[in-house]
Amino acid sequence: MIITISIIGLLISGSLAWFFEGIKANSARWIAIYAVFGFFVFFVTSIISSPLNFNELTLLTRLPWIDSFHIEYAISLDYLSITLIFLTFFLAMICILVSWQEITDKKGFYYFNLLATFAGIIGVFSATDLFLFFFFWEVMLLPMTALIAIWGHENRYFAAIKFFIFTQVSSLLMLVAIIAMAYFHYSQMGEVSFFYQDWLSLNVPIEISRYIMLGFFIAFAVKLPSFPVHSWLPDAHTQAPTAGSVLLAGVLLKTGAYGLIRFVIFLFPKAAAEFAPIASLLGVISILYGAKMAFAQTDFKRLVAYSSISHMGFVMLALFSFTTIAYQGAIITLVAHGLSSAALFSMAGMIYSRLHTRDLNQMGGLWSSAPRMGGFALAFAAAAFGLPGLANFVGEFLSLVGAYQVFPVTVIIASFGLVGSAIYGMVLFQRCFQGPASEDIADLSARELVISASLLTLLIIFGLYPNFLLSYFIPLGAL
Repeated sequence: MIITISIIGLLISGSLAWFFEGIKANSARWIAIYAVFGFFVFFVTSIISSPLNFNELTLLTRLPWIDSFHIEYAISLDYLSITLIFLTFFLAMICILVSWQEITDKKGFYYFNLLATFAGIIGVFSATDLFLFFFFWEVMLLPMTALIAIWGHENRYFAAIKFFIFTQVSSLLMLVAIIAMAYFHYSQMGEVSFFYQDWLSLNVPIEISRYIMLGFFIAFAVKLPSFPVHSWLPDAHTQAPTAGSVLLAGVLLKTGAYGLIRFVIFLFPKAAAEFAPIASLLGVISILYGAKMAFAQTDFKRLVAYSSISHMGFVMLALFSFTTIAYQGAIITLVAHGLSSAALFSMAGMIYSRLHTRDLNQMGGLWSSAPRMGGFALAFAAAAFGLPGLANFVGEFLSLVGAYQVFPVTVIIASFGLVGSAIYGMVLFQRCFQGPASEDIADLSARELVISASLLTLLIIFGLYPNFLLSYFIPLGAL
């Protein structure tokens, strides 16, 4: 009941934060941080002490839910889902810390929505009944939309509606694909089933599986996001509060990659292999397009948002290469991008709280008054463009090396994205921290130092010792 307790606990904690904020001011943030930290410790200790082997998908809970349709509450874990849940819990604490001073209105409801989103994400990473998976997919959508619409910036309503429409329309395509797979299980086995392991044994004709796979692929490509279904991301990132941007880039995009691995590549290996050239082309377009658009931005958060599209292109390219090295590179890239993008969006929030602008043209020379902030910003920018010694380099290097075995020309073209990331990364740092001082600002506070140092520490650890992650994914790498 590790996952069940964590999900229910986060929802109850969010409700308590909402309730007690009306009784005592600032109690919501303390309830939220204690709850997330407590459930994080509970999850880590439970996994470490578990006698189960998570090299393969291991069923933890399977209970009847909606009997008439054979829908079950089925929860499973493997090292892929465990890694992403670890990342979710860690970035949940970062989200709460960056919200500490920023959120001043409707604090209780804010932390309720934040914790509800994290509960939905954990459910997405662990559900193995596909109807339950779709349920959690919707659970994380609604509070995330509220975070953007209520606590976002000037064009928040437009960004929230765009985010909702893109995600909801693609989700309906996934729902159609889920129902189609349940129908095929009924036609072959005589009963309806939404259970993932049952679907693995189905023999769906390749002519049909192409279309069903495409329904899943579009839904996950929107959330990744991949060109050409990416346009919701820059608006959502730019208008979301700082924690919303950290949440979107650090965790929500990873649900798209997780879906591609779990429900596209594993469920439809033949159809996915046929589709691989198109997927790899979309990946390389995302890499180059995201880098080009990032370089053209003058809004700090919008620049980082487009860089996320570029980095997720490496994940798409790696996954559809079907090689062990590329798969491991994709996993490292997911974790590294989650940390580095969270760091850059946190930095954007820290600068905005001091200058009240995201416009790079109104910044400059901040190093003179905030050298600690400048040092961390330089390290995070270096991580984003793949400096050796930091985690992003390992992920993107392995992704390209693995993919080169299958798509050599595509990989050579995609490698120019690394050059582009170095350019826009240095432009971002130069416009913010070098040149004539636009204004003197306060350097990092103790809370901001904790945020920055913890993110940089993990980037260095996974950059120097990637086997902390890779050693768990050798069995999964043989796709």
